[in-house]
Amino acid sequence: MDQKYQELKNRLREIYDLQSVMSMLSWDQNTYLPQAGFKSRSNQLALLGKIIHEKETDPALGQLIEDLVPWADKLSYDSDEASLIRLVHREYQKAIRVPPSFISQFHEHIAQTYEAWARAREENDFTKVAPYVEKSLELSRTYANYFPGYEHIADPLINESDYGMKAHQIRQIFGELRDQLVPLVDQITSQSLTDSSPLLQHYPKEQQLAFSQYVIKKLGLSPQRSRLDLTIHPFMIRISGDDIRITTQVKEDDLSFCLFSVIHEAGHALYELGIHPPYDGTPFYDGTSSGVHESQSRLWENVIGRSRGFWEHFYPRLQQYFPSQLNHVSLEQFYLAINHVERSPIRIEADEVTYNLHVIIRFDLELALLEGKLEVKDLPEAWRYRYQSDLGITPSCDLEGVLQDVHWYSGMIGGAFQGYTIGNILSAQFYESALKAHSEIPNQIKQGNFETLHNWLVDHIYRYGSKYTAEEIILKATGSSLTIQPYLYYLRKKFGEIYSLN
Repeated sequence: MDQKYQELKNRLREIYDLQSVMSMLSWDQNTYLPQAGFKSRSNQLALLGKIIHEKETDPALGQLIEDLVPWADKLSYDSDEASLIRLVHREYQKAIRVPPSFISQFHEHIAQTYEAWARAREENDFTKVAPYVEKSLELSRTYANYFPGYEHIADPLINESDYGMKAHQIRQIFGELRDQLVPLVDQITSQSLTDSSPLLQHYPKEQQLAFSQYVIKKLGLSPQRSRLDLTIHPFMIRISGDDIRITTQVKEDDLSFCLFSVIHEAGHALYELGIHPPYDGTPFYDGTSSGVHESQSRLWENVIGRSRGFWEHFYPRLQQYFPSQLNHVSLEQFYLAINHVERSPIRIEADEVTYNLHVIIRFDLELALLEGKLEVKDLPEAWRYRYQSDLGITPSCDLEGVLQDVHWYSGMIGGAFQGYTIGNILSAQFYESALKAHSEIPNQIKQGNFETLHNWLVDHIYRYGSKYTAEEIILKATGSSLTIQPYLYYLRKKFGEIYSLN
Protein backbone atom coordinates (compact mmCIF):
# COMPACT_ATOMS: atom_id res chain seq x y z
CA MET A 1 0.00 0.00 0.00
CA ASP A 2 2.89 2.36 0.66
CA GLN A 3 3.99 1.90 -2.95
CA LYS A 4 0.46 2.53 -4.24
CA TYR A 5 0.14 5.58 -2.05
CA GLN A 6 3.39 6.99 -3.43
CA GLU A 7 2.18 6.31 -6.98
CA LEU A 8 -1.02 8.22 -6.14
CA LYS A 9 1.02 11.20 -4.90
CA ASN A 10 3.16 11.12 -8.05
CA ARG A 11 0.06 11.26 -10.24
CA LEU A 12 -1.42 14.05 -8.15
CA ARG A 13 1.83 16.00 -8.41
CA GLU A 14 1.70 15.85 -12.20
CA ILE A 15 -1.87 17.18 -12.19
CA TYR A 16 -0.87 19.89 -9.71
CA ASP A 17 2.02 21.03 -11.91
CA LEU A 18 -0.22 21.22 -14.98
CA GLN A 19 -2.73 23.26 -12.98
CA SER A 20 0.14 25.56 -11.99
CA VAL A 21 0.96 26.13 -15.66
CA MET A 22 -2.69 26.90 -16.30
CA SER A 23 -2.70 29.38 -13.40
CA MET A 24 0.38 31.06 -14.83
CA LEU A 25 -1.31 31.47 -18.22
CA SER A 26 -4.46 32.81 -16.56
CA TRP A 27 -2.45 35.30 -14.51
CA ASP A 28 -0.69 36.47 -17.68
CA GLN A 29 -4.03 36.79 -19.49
CA ASN A 30 -5.28 39.08 -16.73
CA THR A 31 -2.14 41.21 -16.49
CA TYR A 32 0.33 41.46 -19.38
CA LEU A 33 -1.05 39.52 -22.34
CA PRO A 34 -1.20 41.68 -25.50
CA GLN A 35 -4.68 42.18 -26.93
CA ALA A 36 -3.86 40.15 -30.04
CA GLY A 37 -2.80 37.18 -27.95
CA PHE A 38 -6.25 36.33 -26.57
CA LYS A 39 -7.16 33.91 -29.36
CA SER A 40 -4.04 31.82 -28.91
CA ARG A 41 -4.45 31.93 -25.13
CA SER A 42 -8.00 30.59 -25.35
CA ASN A 43 -6.70 27.65 -27.41
CA GLN A 44 -3.88 27.03 -24.93
CA LEU A 45 -6.19 27.09 -21.91
CA ALA A 46 -8.70 24.81 -23.63
CA LEU A 47 -5.96 22.26 -24.42
CA LEU A 48 -4.52 22.36 -20.92
CA GLY A 49 -7.96 22.05 -19.36
CA LYS A 50 -8.64 18.98 -21.48
CA ILE A 51 -5.27 17.37 -20.59
CA ILE A 52 -5.78 18.01 -16.87
CA HIS A 53 -9.30 16.61 -16.95
CA GLU A 54 -8.12 13.49 -18.78
CA LYS A 55 -5.52 12.90 -16.10
CA GLU A 56 -8.04 13.59 -13.32
CA THR A 57 -10.41 11.00 -14.81
CA ASP A 58 -7.84 8.39 -15.89
CA PRO A 59 -9.32 4.94 -15.06
CA ALA A 60 -5.90 3.90 -13.76
CA LEU A 61 -6.08 6.74 -11.20
CA GLY A 62 -9.58 5.64 -10.25
CA GLN A 63 -8.45 2.05 -9.72
CA LEU A 64 -5.51 3.23 -7.64
CA ILE A 65 -7.84 5.25 -5.42
CA GLU A 66 -10.25 2.30 -5.05
CA ASP A 67 -7.34 0.05 -4.05
CA LEU A 68 -6.31 2.53 -1.37
CA VAL A 69 -9.74 3.28 0.13
CA PRO A 70 -9.93 0.12 2.32
CA TRP A 71 -6.40 0.80 3.60
CA ALA A 72 -7.27 4.42 4.36
CA ASP A 73 -10.43 3.38 6.21
CA LYS A 74 -8.25 1.59 8.78
CA LEU A 75 -6.15 4.69 9.45
CA SER A 76 -6.93 7.57 11.78
CA TYR A 77 -9.50 9.95 10.26
CA ASP A 78 -7.11 12.85 10.87
CA SER A 79 -4.06 11.24 9.28
CA ASP A 80 -2.74 12.90 6.14
CA GLU A 81 -2.97 9.64 4.22
CA ALA A 82 -6.62 8.94 5.07
CA SER A 83 -7.56 12.57 4.52
CA LEU A 84 -5.88 12.74 1.11
CA ILE A 85 -7.50 9.56 -0.13
CA ARG A 86 -10.88 10.74 1.18
CA LEU A 87 -10.49 14.04 -0.71
CA VAL A 88 -9.24 12.58 -4.01
CA HIS A 89 -11.90 9.86 -3.95
CA ARG A 90 -14.60 12.50 -3.65
CA GLU A 91 -13.05 14.65 -6.39
CA TYR A 92 -12.51 11.70 -8.73
CA GLN A 93 -16.13 10.62 -8.43
CA LYS A 94 -17.14 14.16 -9.32
CA ALA A 95 -14.67 14.55 -12.20
CA ILE A 96 -15.67 11.36 -14.04
CA ARG A 97 -19.23 12.68 -14.42
CA VAL A 98 -18.00 15.50 -16.69
CA PRO A 99 -16.87 14.61 -20.26
CA PRO A 100 -13.50 15.94 -21.45
CA SER A 101 -15.16 17.57 -24.46
CA PHE A 102 -17.17 19.77 -22.10
CA ILE A 103 -14.05 20.85 -20.21
CA SER A 104 -12.26 21.81 -23.42
CA GLN A 105 -15.29 23.69 -24.72
CA PHE A 106 -15.79 25.48 -21.43
CA HIS A 107 -12.20 26.73 -21.08
CA GLU A 108 -12.10 27.96 -24.67
CA HIS A 109 -15.42 29.74 -24.23
CA ILE A 110 -14.39 31.40 -20.97
CA ALA A 111 -11.16 32.75 -22.46
CA GLN A 112 -13.20 34.30 -25.28
CA THR A 113 -15.80 35.61 -22.83
CA TYR A 114 -13.19 37.37 -20.73
CA GLU A 115 -11.90 39.16 -23.82
CA ALA A 116 -15.46 40.14 -24.81
CA TRP A 117 -16.11 41.41 -21.27
CA ALA A 118 -12.98 43.58 -21.38
CA ARG A 119 -14.19 45.11 -24.68
CA ALA A 120 -17.73 45.56 -23.33
CA ARG A 121 -16.33 47.44 -20.34
CA GLU A 122 -14.40 49.77 -22.65
CA GLU A 123 -17.60 50.51 -24.53
CA ASN A 124 -19.83 50.46 -21.43
CA ASP A 125 -22.23 48.16 -23.28
CA PHE A 126 -23.49 44.85 -21.90
CA THR A 127 -24.96 43.83 -25.26
CA LYS A 128 -21.41 43.31 -26.56
CA VAL A 129 -20.90 40.40 -24.17
CA ALA A 130 -24.50 39.22 -23.65
CA PRO A 131 -24.31 36.39 -26.25
CA TYR A 132 -21.27 35.01 -24.42
CA VAL A 133 -23.16 35.14 -21.13
CA GLU A 134 -26.01 33.24 -22.76
CA LYS A 135 -23.53 30.50 -23.67
CA SER A 136 -22.01 30.57 -20.17
CA LEU A 137 -25.46 30.09 -18.68
CA GLU A 138 -26.13 27.18 -21.01
CA LEU A 139 -22.81 25.56 -20.07
CA SER A 140 -23.47 26.15 -16.37
CA ARG A 141 -26.82 24.37 -16.59
CA THR A 142 -25.18 21.57 -18.57
CA TYR A 143 -22.55 21.17 -15.86
CA ALA A 144 -25.18 21.07 -13.10
CA ASN A 145 -27.09 18.39 -14.97
CA TYR A 146 -24.06 16.10 -14.87
CA PHE A 147 -25.01 15.74 -11.18
CA PRO A 148 -28.68 14.67 -11.20
CA GLY A 149 -30.61 14.44 -7.96
CA TYR A 150 -29.86 17.97 -6.78
CA GLU A 151 -32.41 19.96 -4.77
CA HIS A 152 -31.69 23.11 -6.77
CA ILE A 153 -29.87 23.49 -10.08
CA ALA A 154 -27.37 25.83 -8.38
CA ASP A 155 -26.34 23.20 -5.82
CA PRO A 156 -23.67 21.45 -7.97
CA LEU A 157 -22.23 24.88 -8.86
CA ILE A 158 -22.20 26.05 -5.24
CA ASN A 159 -20.60 22.73 -4.32
CA GLU A 160 -17.64 23.55 -6.57
CA SER A 161 -16.50 26.41 -4.35
CA ASP A 162 -18.32 25.82 -1.04
CA TYR A 163 -18.48 22.06 -0.66
CA GLY A 164 -21.52 20.77 1.19
CA MET A 165 -23.57 23.97 1.04
CA LYS A 166 -26.87 24.16 -0.77
CA ALA A 167 -28.94 26.99 -2.23
CA HIS A 168 -31.67 26.71 0.39
CA GLN A 169 -29.16 27.01 3.26
CA ILE A 170 -27.57 30.08 1.74
CA ARG A 171 -30.95 31.65 1.03
CA GLN A 172 -31.88 31.22 4.70
CA ILE A 173 -28.61 32.72 5.97
CA PHE A 174 -28.78 35.59 3.50
CA GLY A 175 -32.43 36.24 4.31
CA GLU A 176 -31.69 36.52 8.03
CA LEU A 177 -28.72 38.78 7.33
CA ARG A 178 -30.61 41.00 4.90
CA ASP A 179 -33.39 41.49 7.48
CA GLN A 180 -30.78 42.91 9.86
CA LEU A 181 -28.74 44.89 7.34
CA VAL A 182 -31.45 46.85 5.50
CA PRO A 183 -32.67 48.68 8.64
CA LEU A 184 -29.06 49.15 9.80
CA VAL A 185 -28.16 50.83 6.49
CA ASP A 186 -31.30 52.98 6.71
CA GLN A 187 -30.45 54.03 10.26
CA ILE A 188 -26.87 54.98 9.42
CA THR A 189 -27.48 56.73 6.10
CA SER A 190 -30.37 58.77 7.52
CA GLN A 191 -27.80 60.58 9.68
CA SER A 192 -25.18 63.11 8.67
CA LEU A 193 -22.62 61.16 6.69
CA THR A 194 -19.01 60.94 7.78
CA ASP A 195 -16.59 62.79 5.53
CA SER A 196 -14.72 60.66 2.98
CA SER A 197 -13.12 63.63 1.22
CA PRO A 198 -9.63 63.06 2.72
CA LEU A 199 -9.43 59.93 0.57
CA LEU A 200 -10.60 61.67 -2.60
CA GLN A 201 -7.55 63.77 -3.39
CA HIS A 202 -4.77 63.17 -5.89
CA TYR A 203 -2.60 60.26 -4.74
CA PRO A 204 0.15 59.35 -7.24
CA LYS A 205 0.11 55.76 -8.41
CA GLU A 206 3.68 54.80 -7.57
CA GLN A 207 3.42 56.09 -4.01
CA GLN A 208 0.17 54.21 -3.50
CA LEU A 209 1.80 50.99 -4.67
CA ALA A 210 4.89 51.58 -2.54
CA PHE A 211 2.87 52.15 0.64
CA SER A 212 0.66 49.13 -0.10
CA GLN A 213 3.78 46.98 -0.48
CA TYR A 214 5.07 48.31 2.85
CA VAL A 215 1.83 47.40 4.63
CA ILE A 216 1.51 43.85 3.34
CA LYS A 217 5.14 43.12 4.14
CA LYS A 218 4.42 44.19 7.74
CA LEU A 219 1.41 41.86 7.75
CA GLY A 220 3.74 38.98 6.94
CA LEU A 221 3.50 38.59 3.17
CA SER A 222 6.95 37.54 1.97
CA PRO A 223 8.20 39.44 -1.11
CA GLN A 224 10.34 36.39 -1.89
CA ARG A 225 7.20 34.26 -2.29
CA SER A 226 4.77 36.76 -3.82
CA ARG A 227 4.44 39.69 -6.20
CA LEU A 228 2.01 42.54 -6.86
CA ASP A 229 0.84 43.58 -10.33
CA LEU A 230 -1.94 45.60 -11.96
CA THR A 231 -5.13 44.31 -13.57
CA ILE A 232 -8.73 45.32 -14.31
CA HIS A 233 -10.31 43.38 -11.43
CA PRO A 234 -8.05 42.54 -8.45
CA PHE A 235 -7.42 38.86 -7.68
CA MET A 236 -5.00 36.43 -6.06
CA ILE A 237 -3.74 33.31 -7.82
CA ARG A 238 -1.34 30.59 -6.68
CA ILE A 239 1.28 29.35 -9.13
CA SER A 240 2.96 27.13 -6.53
CA GLY A 241 3.52 26.98 -2.80
CA ASP A 242 6.28 29.56 -3.07
CA ASP A 243 4.80 31.66 -5.88
CA ILE A 244 1.64 33.60 -5.06
CA ARG A 245 0.52 36.48 -7.30
CA ILE A 246 -1.75 39.29 -6.14
CA THR A 247 -3.06 42.12 -8.28
CA THR A 248 -4.73 45.48 -7.81
CA GLN A 249 -6.05 48.50 -9.65
CA VAL A 250 -5.00 52.05 -8.79
CA LYS A 251 -7.29 55.06 -8.79
CA GLU A 252 -5.26 58.20 -8.31
CA ASP A 253 -8.31 60.11 -7.06
CA ASP A 254 -9.21 57.53 -4.39
CA LEU A 255 -6.59 56.35 -1.91
CA SER A 256 -8.72 53.57 -0.43
CA PHE A 257 -9.28 51.52 -3.59
CA CYS A 258 -5.74 50.28 -4.20
CA LEU A 259 -4.75 50.08 -0.54
CA PHE A 260 -7.65 47.97 0.67
CA SER A 261 -7.76 45.78 -2.42
CA VAL A 262 -4.08 44.98 -1.84
CA ILE A 263 -4.71 44.12 1.82
CA HIS A 264 -7.70 42.04 0.72
CA GLU A 265 -5.70 40.02 -1.80
CA ALA A 266 -2.81 39.76 0.68
CA GLY A 267 -5.24 38.06 3.07
CA HIS A 268 -5.90 35.41 0.42
CA ALA A 269 -2.15 35.07 -0.12
CA LEU A 270 -1.37 34.72 3.59
CA TYR A 271 -3.83 31.83 3.76
CA GLU A 272 -2.19 29.90 0.93
CA LEU A 273 1.35 30.70 2.05
CA GLY A 274 0.46 29.38 5.51
CA ILE A 275 -0.49 25.91 4.30
CA HIS A 276 1.71 23.12 5.70
CA PRO A 277 4.68 23.08 3.25
CA PRO A 278 4.71 19.27 2.70
CA TYR A 279 1.21 19.62 1.22
CA ASP A 280 2.63 21.50 -1.79
CA GLY A 281 2.04 19.38 -4.87
CA THR A 282 -1.11 17.76 -3.47
CA PRO A 283 -4.81 18.72 -3.54
CA PHE A 284 -4.38 19.81 0.09
CA TYR A 285 -2.51 22.90 -1.12
CA ASP A 286 -5.59 25.02 -1.61
CA GLY A 287 -8.15 26.85 0.48
CA THR A 288 -10.87 24.57 1.78
CA SER A 289 -13.74 26.70 0.40
CA SER A 290 -14.41 30.10 -1.10
CA GLY A 291 -16.13 31.15 2.14
CA VAL A 292 -13.17 30.27 4.36
CA HIS A 293 -10.78 31.78 1.82
CA GLU A 294 -12.78 34.98 1.69
CA SER A 295 -12.92 35.12 5.48
CA GLN A 296 -9.20 35.74 5.47
CA SER A 297 -9.21 38.52 2.88
CA ARG A 298 -12.09 40.23 4.67
CA LEU A 299 -10.55 39.72 8.11
CA TRP A 300 -7.29 41.39 7.09
CA GLU A 301 -8.95 44.05 4.94
CA ASN A 302 -11.75 45.08 7.28
CA VAL A 303 -11.62 43.65 10.79
CA ILE A 304 -7.91 44.50 11.01
CA GLY A 305 -7.21 46.92 8.15
CA ARG A 306 -10.06 49.32 8.91
CA SER A 307 -9.62 49.19 12.70
CA ARG A 308 -8.56 52.21 14.71
CA GLY A 309 -5.66 50.29 16.25
CA PHE A 310 -4.24 49.38 12.84
CA TRP A 311 -4.05 53.04 11.84
CA GLU A 312 -2.62 54.17 15.17
CA HIS A 313 0.44 52.34 13.92
CA PHE A 314 0.32 52.98 10.15
CA TYR A 315 -1.12 56.47 9.84
CA PRO A 316 2.08 58.40 10.68
CA ARG A 317 3.89 56.45 7.96
CA LEU A 318 1.04 57.08 5.49
CA GLN A 319 1.34 60.82 6.19
CA GLN A 320 5.04 60.60 5.31
CA TYR A 321 4.12 59.13 1.92
CA PHE A 322 1.44 61.78 1.30
CA PRO A 323 2.29 64.87 3.37
CA SER A 324 0.48 67.49 1.28
CA GLN A 325 -2.69 65.38 1.21
CA LEU A 326 -2.81 64.18 4.83
CA ASN A 327 -0.73 66.33 7.17
CA HIS A 328 -3.81 68.44 7.92
CA VAL A 329 -6.01 65.35 8.41
CA SER A 330 -6.15 63.89 11.93
CA LEU A 331 -6.07 60.17 12.67
CA GLU A 332 -9.71 60.32 13.77
CA GLN A 333 -10.77 62.05 10.56
CA PHE A 334 -8.94 59.42 8.52
CA TYR A 335 -10.49 56.58 10.55
CA LEU A 336 -13.97 57.98 9.96
CA ALA A 337 -13.22 58.39 6.24
CA ILE A 338 -12.18 54.76 5.71
CA ASN A 339 -15.31 53.62 7.56
CA HIS A 340 -17.68 55.94 5.72
CA VAL A 341 -21.04 54.24 5.06
CA GLU A 342 -22.87 55.20 1.90
CA ARG A 343 -25.22 53.59 -0.60
CA SER A 344 -23.08 53.01 -3.71
CA PRO A 345 -23.27 50.94 -6.90
CA ILE A 346 -19.85 49.22 -6.90
CA ARG A 347 -19.41 46.06 -4.80
CA ILE A 348 -15.64 46.11 -4.38
CA GLU A 349 -15.77 49.75 -3.28
CA ALA A 350 -18.64 49.21 -0.85
CA ASP A 351 -18.31 49.76 2.90
CA GLU A 352 -18.68 46.96 5.42
CA VAL A 353 -22.32 47.69 6.23
CA THR A 354 -23.70 47.77 2.68
CA TYR A 355 -21.31 45.23 1.11
CA ASN A 356 -23.33 42.11 1.75
CA LEU A 357 -26.42 43.57 0.12
CA HIS A 358 -24.40 43.73 -3.11
CA VAL A 359 -23.56 40.03 -2.76
CA ILE A 360 -27.11 38.98 -1.91
CA ILE A 361 -28.38 40.75 -5.05
CA ARG A 362 -25.90 38.87 -7.24
CA PHE A 363 -26.67 35.54 -5.60
CA ASP A 364 -30.40 36.02 -6.15
CA LEU A 365 -29.84 37.00 -9.80
CA GLU A 366 -27.69 33.90 -10.36
CA LEU A 367 -30.45 31.67 -9.05
CA ALA A 368 -33.06 33.44 -11.18
CA LEU A 369 -30.92 32.96 -14.31
CA LEU A 370 -30.36 29.28 -13.60
CA GLU A 371 -34.04 28.72 -12.80
CA GLY A 372 -35.04 30.33 -16.09
CA LYS A 373 -36.99 33.07 -14.33
CA LEU A 374 -34.64 35.73 -15.70
CA GLU A 375 -33.29 36.03 -19.24
CA VAL A 376 -29.77 37.31 -19.91
CA LYS A 377 -31.05 40.19 -22.05
CA ASP A 378 -33.08 41.41 -19.05
CA LEU A 379 -30.18 41.17 -16.61
CA PRO A 380 -29.20 44.87 -16.67
CA GLU A 381 -32.77 45.95 -15.91
CA ALA A 382 -33.17 43.33 -13.17
CA TRP A 383 -29.87 44.55 -11.72
CA ARG A 384 -31.09 48.15 -11.64
CA TYR A 385 -34.41 47.13 -10.07
CA ARG A 386 -32.75 45.21 -7.25
CA TYR A 387 -30.29 48.01 -6.53
CA GLN A 388 -33.16 50.46 -6.22
CA SER A 389 -35.21 48.16 -3.99
CA ASP A 390 -32.36 46.94 -1.75
CA LEU A 391 -29.90 49.84 -1.70
CA GLY A 392 -32.03 52.78 -2.75
CA ILE A 393 -29.83 53.69 -5.72
CA THR A 394 -29.86 53.01 -9.45
CA PRO A 395 -26.62 52.35 -11.38
CA SER A 396 -26.15 55.00 -14.05
CA CYS A 397 -24.75 52.61 -16.69
CA ASP A 398 -23.70 49.02 -17.39
CA LEU A 399 -20.19 49.69 -16.11
CA GLU A 400 -21.67 50.63 -12.73
CA GLY A 401 -24.03 47.69 -13.02
CA VAL A 402 -23.85 44.27 -14.57
CA LEU A 403 -20.37 44.69 -16.12
CA GLN A 404 -18.54 45.55 -12.92
CA ASP A 405 -17.65 42.04 -11.67
CA VAL A 406 -15.49 39.60 -13.63
CA HIS A 407 -17.04 36.41 -12.22
CA TRP A 408 -19.80 35.70 -14.76
CA TYR A 409 -17.27 36.41 -17.53
CA SER A 410 -14.51 34.13 -16.26
CA GLY A 411 -16.33 31.06 -14.98
CA MET A 412 -19.66 29.39 -14.34
CA ILE A 413 -22.82 31.34 -13.57
CA GLY A 414 -23.79 30.06 -10.14
CA GLY A 415 -21.69 29.52 -7.03
CA ALA A 416 -19.60 32.59 -7.77
CA PHE A 417 -20.67 35.08 -5.11
CA GLN A 418 -21.97 33.42 -1.94
CA GLY A 419 -18.42 32.95 -0.61
CA TYR A 420 -17.97 36.69 -0.12
CA THR A 421 -20.72 37.05 2.43
CA ILE A 422 -19.98 33.70 4.06
CA GLY A 423 -16.43 35.04 4.34
CA ASN A 424 -17.59 38.22 6.04
CA ILE A 425 -19.59 36.19 8.54
CA LEU A 426 -16.65 33.89 9.24
CA SER A 427 -14.13 36.73 9.52
CA ALA A 428 -15.84 37.91 12.71
CA GLN A 429 -16.39 34.39 14.01
CA PHE A 430 -12.72 33.46 13.55
CA TYR A 431 -11.48 36.76 15.02
CA GLU A 432 -13.72 36.35 18.05
CA SER A 433 -12.14 32.95 18.69
CA ALA A 434 -8.62 34.33 18.22
CA LEU A 435 -9.35 37.05 20.81
CA LYS A 436 -10.67 34.49 23.29
CA ALA A 437 -7.35 32.68 23.00
CA HIS A 438 -5.18 35.85 22.91
CA SER A 439 -6.78 38.95 24.40
CA GLU A 440 -3.55 40.86 23.79
CA ILE A 441 -4.02 40.90 19.99
CA PRO A 442 -5.68 44.38 19.74
CA ASN A 443 -2.85 46.01 21.71
CA GLN A 444 -0.27 44.22 19.59
CA ILE A 445 -1.94 45.54 16.42
CA LYS A 446 -1.55 49.08 17.74
CA GLN A 447 2.19 48.38 17.84
CA GLY A 448 2.26 46.99 14.32
CA ASN A 449 2.72 43.44 15.61
CA PHE A 450 0.54 40.89 13.80
CA GLU A 451 2.50 37.77 14.72
CA THR A 452 0.18 36.36 17.40
CA LEU A 453 -2.91 36.73 15.23
CA HIS A 454 -1.14 35.36 12.18
CA ASN A 455 0.18 32.36 14.12
CA TRP A 456 -3.30 31.60 15.48
CA LEU A 457 -4.73 31.68 11.97
CA VAL A 458 -1.94 29.42 10.70
CA ASP A 459 -2.44 26.93 13.52
CA HIS A 460 -6.23 26.79 13.31
CA ILE A 461 -7.00 27.43 9.63
CA TYR A 462 -4.15 27.98 7.18
CA ARG A 463 -1.94 24.97 7.84
CA TYR A 464 -4.68 22.48 6.98
CA GLY A 465 -5.33 23.80 3.48
CA SER A 466 -8.16 21.65 2.15
CA LYS A 467 -7.37 18.64 4.33
CA TYR A 468 -10.62 19.27 6.17
CA THR A 469 -13.95 20.56 4.87
CA ALA A 470 -15.02 24.11 5.67
CA GLU A 471 -17.54 22.80 8.18
CA GLU A 472 -14.80 20.84 9.96
CA ILE A 473 -12.39 23.79 9.96
CA ILE A 474 -15.01 26.17 11.39
CA LEU A 475 -15.85 23.71 14.16
CA LYS A 476 -12.19 23.06 14.98
CA ALA A 477 -11.29 26.75 15.05
CA THR A 478 -14.34 28.18 16.83
CA GLY A 479 -16.08 25.30 18.57
CA SER A 480 -19.34 25.93 16.71
CA SER A 481 -20.89 25.85 13.26
CA LEU A 482 -21.20 28.94 11.08
CA THR A 483 -23.30 31.62 12.79
CA ILE A 484 -24.11 35.23 11.88
CA GLN A 485 -24.20 36.47 15.50
CA PRO A 486 -20.48 37.40 15.92
CA TYR A 487 -20.60 39.30 12.63
CA LEU A 488 -23.73 41.26 13.56
CA TYR A 489 -22.21 42.03 16.96
CA TYR A 490 -19.02 43.24 15.28
CA LEU A 491 -20.88 45.54 12.87
CA ARG A 492 -23.14 47.01 15.54
CA LYS A 493 -20.31 47.59 17.99
CA LYS A 494 -17.93 49.16 15.48
CA PHE A 495 -20.44 51.34 13.66
CA GLY A 496 -22.39 52.04 16.81
CA GLU A 497 -19.29 53.91 18.03
CA ILE A 498 -19.03 55.86 14.75
CA TYR A 499 -22.73 56.58 14.26
CA SER A 500 -25.46 57.03 16.88
CA LEU A 501 -27.23 53.69 16.72
CA ASN A 502 -30.06 52.47 18.91
